[in-house]
Parts: sequence; C-alpha cells; structure tokens
Amino acid sequence: MLTAFASVGVHAFDVTLTDIEGVKLRFELNRKIDDVDRAIERALPAVADRQQNYIIRPRSTGPKLIQLDDLDSVKVERVAPHAFIVLCTSPGNFQAWLALKDAPADREEAKDIARRIRKSAGADPSASGATRIGGSLNFKTKYAPAFPLVEVTRTNAGHMTTTQELRENGLVAEPEQRPPAVLRASRPRRGRRGWPSYQKCLDGAPVGASDGKKRSIADFTWCVIAVDWGWGTAETADRLLQESTKARENGREYALMTARSATAAVEGRTAPNTTAPRPRL
Repeated sequence: MLTAFASVGVHAFDVTLTDIEGVKLRFELNRKIDDVDRAIERALPAVADRQQNYIIRPRSTGPKLIQLDDLDSVKVERVAPHAFIVLCTSPGNFQAWLALKDAPADREEAKDIARRIRKSAGADPSASGATRIGGSLNFKTKYAPAFPLVEVTRTNAGHMTTTQELRENGLVAEPEQRPPAVLRASRPRRGRRGWPSYQKCLDGAPVGASDGKKRSIADFTWCVIAVDWGWGTAETADRLLQESTKARENGREYALMTARSATAAVEGRTAPNTTAPRPRL
C-alpha cells in the first residue's frame, strides 16, 4: 500500500490513532514513508489489541491526490481503471485514490475539480483525505464484534490520470451555476431590515431546470440574500420554512443546512453553491 502511494509522489504521512468511538488518541505529523513502513509490522498488532484505528494522511509534492470514499461495488468498478490503489474498508464499501497530473495550479480551482469528480463518481463529498492502512482492522462500534479487515483490492503503481480522461469516461460533473446576477440584491438601508422576495428568487432560477432543481436554487439564493441582509442562520432557516414549499416538505434540518451553506458562502469560507444540501434521512 505504501509503495503505491510512493509511486505517485507521496513522501510522508500524517499518522493518527483513534479509538473505537473515533476519538483521536495520538497524532504524528509528517512521518517519512520509510519510517511508517518500518513501524507498521509492530504497530498493527498493538493497535489491534487496543481496538484502535491506524489512519494515514498522505503528503505529496506530485500530482493532486483525490480520495473517492464510500463507493459500492458498482461505483468502484467505474473508477478503478483510473486509480492507483483501491481498498475495501468494510463489506461492500470501497475507497479509490486518483493521482490527477493536470490539476489546476489555482487552489480553489483544484478543489472544485476534485469536488466535481467526487460528485460524478457518487463518492462522499466530504472525504477527509485520510485512510485506514491496509491490513488493519476497522474499529467502529457498529461492526462489533466482527470488525472488518481493511484490504487493498487493487494497485496500479505509478498510474496517473488526467481531467480529460476522466471527463471522457463520465467522471467529471459539470460546473454548478452561480446565482443569477439579477438576484444579487443590495443590502437594505440600516434600520430597515426586511426579508427578500422568495418569488423573485424562484423566478430567477435557470430556465429549463426541473421544478425540484429550481426550488433548491431558489432556497439557497434566498438564504444568501437574507444572511447578507443581516439575518442570522437560525432565523433564516425558520423563515425559509414559511417561504418555501420544498423546505416544508424536507423539514427543519433541510432548512437549517441550506441556511448554514448560505452563511458560509456569505462569509467567504466556501464558494457559493446553488445546490442546497440534501437532508440526511
């Protein structure tokens, strides 16, 4: 496993040990790959006895590494030909790693292309970039007492892919549209704070989009304007439930997640995203 990572430019790993509840017990920054390799043989039996997880995060000066996590057996077959390593982390649950050699130099653009690849592959959009090491046990309470073994199911040492190759194989989602410029309303004068018009946000959604897509875009755009006008996240979510039929159908969790995404966009922590997050059912 370490050899596969080294073959695409990885020179070191951050190493983390966690307990069965996911609590971090130990962290070692920037351990050289040879040091990790030498330590594995004695480390794995020790952490297994203590029911601890041995997790590594690769550090690379080479191509951009993209982790595709939470793939089922069908999804992993789509991406495996483009990956330099594939792991099975629990029964029916796979993880593939890509080395993208033509990733944009701009950090935000590189993050965007990685997000679009994850979306098209059906992978976890919030993958951390860290993985359990092959040969270790996956200690989670839900698996007790039969903890699954993390196994390397495929390696293709040195294999790198390109954006064009992935795009030709349907593994790069289209860029998401930003809110239409006509909806970027100015902030009301101080002392006259009101609520934006939901109908205008709905009318400004892209022509041709499905009704559900239009309402997702309208919900997010309305929340962005409300937060920009000075409303808090929680009160914006409460008001969205009054304004949006989609929000009422999906419940307060959906409204709160949409308002949180809008707050993050307004505060500049994330790029605006017109697709409101789906509630976790």
